[in-house]
Amino acid sequence: MTSRQRRGPAFLFDLDGTLVDSVYQHVLAWREALEQGGIELAVWRIHRRIGMSGGLFLDGLARETGRRLTPEDVARIQKAHAVAFKRQVSQVRPLPGAAELLAYLSQAGVPWAVATSGWLESARPLLEMLGVPAEAPVVTRDQVEHAKPDPDLFLAAAERLKVAAEDSVVVGDSVWDLLAARRARALGVGLLSGGYGQDELERGGAYRVYQDPADLSRHLDEVGVRLSGG
Repeated sequence: MTSRQRRGPAFLFDLDGTLVDSVYQHVLAWREALEQGGIELAVWRIHRRIGMSGGLFLDGLARETGRRLTPEDVARIQKAHAVAFKRQVSQVRPLPGAAELLAYLSQAGVPWAVATSGWLESARPLLEMLGVPAEAPVVTRDQVEHAKPDPDLFLAAAERLKVAAEDSVVVGDSVWDLLAARRARALGVGLLSGGYGQDELERGGAYRVYQDPADLSRHLDEVGVRLSGG
């Protein structure tokens, strides 16, 4: 294909649970950090909020427990989570087909970016294990005012690609990704690889739901990518 041909929409990818199998490592890291802060919660309650910004995540959990967190508490728990997650990183693996999907899109001339609610410190080793090129647009929590479910991350990623968010496909594994996609006026595609069910993702606004990046790769034509010979 020539660079002047339109291959399809731009893709804006979430990271945790979408490209790398890291959701449960984050859950365990958050549990450890919360327990250090005197908050004990079942892991399923923590899992339901993975994908939100850390601040909103802690606000929601504080509301459930009735515990009021000061800004100092929030900062301390977030730092403890980062330290705990760093110990878990060696257990994280790319999700099936993730690296191959990114490579295929690049080869086909389809623009893509990564937009994650995680901070750069936590995201960097995950991007490295995926083999994300240094020149690939990556937007982390450090670079925007608000994370998911606000649309800031995806809007910033689209801007980095010099495309309109409305002409983009957001790929995520959580309802928070899909809510942010709707607020950015982008098309949402859900993956089951983060632990949310298909019905939840569809209610969140997913146009299509696939198992993981490998499954999405087999159905790119359904989300507007013009395949070779198509």
